[in-house]
Formats: sequence, structure tokens, C-alpha cells
Amino acid sequence: MSGTLSITSAMTDPALLDLPWDVPLEAWPSEHIAALPKGISRHLVRFAHLSGHVVAIKETTAEMARGEYDMLRTLQRLEIPCVEPVAVITNRTDADGAELAPVLVTRHLRFSLPYRALFSQTLRPDTATRLVDALAVLLVRLHIIGFFWGDVSLSNTLFRRDAGAFAAYLVDAETGKLYEGGLSNGQRENDLEIARVNIAGELLDLEAGGRVADELDPVRISDGIVDAYRNLWKELTGSESFGVAERWRINERVNRLNDLGFDIEELAIRTDETGTTLRIQPKVVDAGHHQRRLLRLTGLDTGENQARRLLNDLDSYRAAYNKQAQDEEMVAHEWLMRVFEPVVRAVPPELRGKLEPAEIFHELLEHRWYMAQQQGRDIPLAEALTAYVNDVLRHRRDEATVIGPPTEAITTALPSIAPDTSAIPVHDPDDEGDWRLKV
Repeated sequence: MSGTLSITSAMTDPALLDLPWDVPLEAWPSEHIAALPKGISRHLVRFAHLSGHVVAIKETTAEMARGEYDMLRTLQRLEIPCVEPVAVITNRTDADGAELAPVLVTRHLRFSLPYRALFSQTLRPDTATRLVDALAVLLVRLHIIGFFWGDVSLSNTLFRRDAGAFAAYLVDAETGKLYEGGLSNGQRENDLEIARVNIAGELLDLEAGGRVADELDPVRISDGIVDAYRNLWKELTGSESFGVAERWRINERVNRLNDLGFDIEELAIRTDETGTTLRIQPKVVDAGHHQRRLLRLTGLDTGENQARRLLNDLDSYRAAYNKQAQDEEMVAHEWLMRVFEPVVRAVPPELRGKLEPAEIFHELLEHRWYMAQQQGRDIPLAEALTAYVNDVLRHRRDEATVIGPPTEAITTALPSIAPDTSAIPVHDPDDEGDWRLKV
């Protein structure tokens, strides 16, 4: 390696020096490469192993690498879902002294996938709609902080499963710009039109390759981001007026935003000249309402929809054991120890890379409910877990690190190994009351 190599990094990881920066990225030896599915990119991107993690390495120019690195760090400080920047590597040369392209290094987001890897054979309309809805939420969050993306697309986004929905994470920020004074309506509409056109093109490309269901309409799906974005933007930032006698609508607005997963740090309330009409408008909106509550109560860091689902289960647990009057944090700790953690521990170790623990718990509750509907009886949690692991989880592909063709269905049957469900508490109905899931 040339002695002029320059590494800019906020992380003090000496292992960065062990990667073959004096070799063109396309020629890196296989022992350094991690086989993960890649999205479509105008740049050469490779995944590599680094200190027990996986990083994405993208060839670009020195100016663009430094600009994107700084932007991603800023977005992280603003708590925007995005990939974590690791380093910028410049002054690369090969063994003969020839210049090599600078690279941007980012940490791979575990359990995340590019949109093309989220379906096995054909993309169904409901899956496409959920992806577009997740991207609309991300775009709204970016616009609220004054970020103009400039290249909104499914390809520049990673998706993680979030309790039956998806959470979107920004991957490519090289065209983005942050405006301190916020975005104009024209800038927001420009980004929205870029998103609509890019999504339509991506879905039409899949359609041309026979990769979408017959009933999927790429144009209709892409138009959906416009409606989803505008509805959410209006709810989060729009003002509304009502009579003074309807002051209850203030709490209703706040609760509605909380249900959407957002918190209000400030609410502007004004009266008209006659004092008979109130006008309210959210001033600062923060995403992650349920995430923060779950983290505060249990220490679990999950997706927003996952947090909402786990909190619903916690509330059902409190109601079933008549613990509403008890300290919320103490009951949450009890639920964590008696319900959530035993389920996670009972999943066989070789299957824990399939999904995140919170997503496994969500799917288990779904599976338990379907079993109850089919069999017409209450299903004990341990019985539901055994069935879920053997009938569902065992046949999912590993999403922590997906190996092989991302759109190829898994056909190899895995050996049947029953999970250890002995750690899951089975409550005696005559003792404390039999806990039942409330959906």
C-alpha cells in the first residue's frame, strides 16, 4: 500500500488499514468480499468484511465522497434513518503507482435489503405499495428538516421489515442538500416528481423483465407516493381552525400525530379577533414516538411499527393481569422478562439471523392469531412458537446477511429442529389469569 493513502474517519478502527486499498475495487480478492444483494447504482459498489461487520464501499470522486460523508453524519445527528458513514479513502494508488478512484465507506444496515431483494419471484401490488408508503414517510421526514434529496428512488433506499410494513433508510446522499431555512413548496414538489418518475421507471423495468404480478400497475403505484406524501405532510404540518368550545380537538390532533408515530415539541395556538375561533399548527415534529416510549420502558431499540406492536402486547399483558394501576416501568420490565425475552431465547441460534427479534415477535403474534382463528381456540404462546418456528421462520431466508441471488426462492429443505420452549412461562389460569393476545 502506498504511504500517501489518506483515511478520513470518525471511527478509530485500525482494521481499515488491512483492506487492500492498493487494488482496484472490482479486483478485490474474495476473502474480503461479503456476498450481499446490491441495489442499482451508477457507481461500482462492493461489500466487504471489517471488524466483524459488513461495510459498503463505493467508488466516486474525492469531492463527492467527502460531501456525502459529511451529509450522512449530519443526517445521523438529526436522527434521520440513513446508513452510517465510516470513512473516506483518498490518494489510493496501485502497486505500479497508478491512481485509483477514491471511495466512500458506509456500514451495512443489518436486516435491510434493496427493494429488488424483498420478493422471491414476482413483486405483488401490496408489497410495492408498502415500499412506496415507506419511502413517502422517509421523504416527508427529510423535507421537514430542510433536506432536498434530488435523486429519490427505490434504488437509493434500503428497507427493513417493520411489523408487517417497511421502514425506509436513505442510502445515497450525494445529490442531497440541507437548507437551514427549510424547503420551498417548489423544492418539495420537485423532489416528489423525481420520486414519482423514478419509481415508475424502476417498476416498469421490473415489469419488462417479468418480475411483477400481472395486476401490478407501475404508474398507479408510483402515483401513490404523491398521495401518501401529501396526506402525511398535511397531517404533520397543516393548520386547522375550530371553535373555542371544541378545544378537545387540540388533544385529538396531538393523539392523531402520536398514532402516526410522531411527537410535537411545540404547538402554535392562536385565537381570532373575536376570540371565538382557535387555530392550531404543529411547529416541530419528531418521528419515533413509539420507539422512544418502548426504549424508555424496556431498553428495546426497534422500528416504529414494531414498537407500536410490542407496546400493544404490553398493554394487553397489563390488562390481563389487572396491573393498570401499577408502575408502568415495573410492569414493562416484568413483561420483558416473562414474555419477550423467553421467546427470543427459545428461537434456535441458527435461525436468529432470519429476522430481527422484534420482527420475529410480531410474526409470532400474527401466527398465533391465525392459528386461533383456524382452530377455534386459544393457543398457548409456547405452542404457537413451536409452530411458527417450524412452519414459517425455518423456511425464511436469512436477512441479516443474505447470501446468493437475492430474488431466487429458497428450495432446500432445512432439517427440522424443534425450538426450546421450556423457557416460555405457561401461566396457570387459576393462578393469575390466563393471558390472551388481544388483536
